[in-house]
Amino acid sequence: MANIGNGDKPDYSIRVKELLPGFNCGICGYARCDEFASALLKKWTQLEKCRFLMQEIFEENREELEGILRHEKIIPEEEKFVGLLDGYQADLILKPLPGEESCREVLYPFTNTELNKGDIIKYRPLGCPIIHFARILSEDNGLITVHIVGPCHRLDEEAEFEYLDIGLCMVGGFEGVVQGKIPDVGETVRFLPGHCMMQKVHSGVVVQVEGRKIILEGIDLKVWAPPIKG
Repeated sequence: MANIGNGDKPDYSIRVKELLPGFNCGICGYARCDEFASALLKKWTQLEKCRFLMQEIFEENREELEGILRHEKIIPEEEKFVGLLDGYQADLILKPLPGEESCREVLYPFTNTELNKGDIIKYRPLGCPIIHFARILSEDNGLITVHIVGPCHRLDEEAEFEYLDIGLCMVGGFEGVVQGKIPDVGETVRFLPGHCMMQKVHSGVVVQVEGRKIILEGIDLKVWAPPIKG
């Protein structure tokens, strides 16, 4: 419980010190945890500087500390990402890699058509009612990695472009840059692909994290979560 000064504003300094690991290791740049606590409340440092707080054993402490720092407007409120079609809340938005037009998708095509790098394909993802157009970035033993280039402008101008209609495809993976909190490897997350026409929340398992770049596999359009209310 925070101390109350003159009956107006809570003093969180003691509670912040209690929630820190207390090892006085100096890795954060401060000699003692109480100095780090004071610097946190003055916006001189960031919570992530304490490496021990990032460990699972201190997860509850970290969450309470984040709550205090948001209350004090030291860190911003968490962004909320909500799917327009289903009203589900996502954990993150997946944006394109730098210099690319959409996040990358790995597809399993149900076709015997020969597919090559640079081909434009027309297909429908399994479980999605929307026809997609994509450019193939690479092909590997039947799996293709693509950038989405439609449907909107591709449908409007399809007479000007050659494309292969390959029918139904299963989406197996995504690669892109996280907008929001960076997940852990092995975590199942709900996410919105930045280019998704329906703004439908997807789910997938995080298999690689490098900075803000992640790779997700085991993609599903079924999301077992209650819709956001209010």
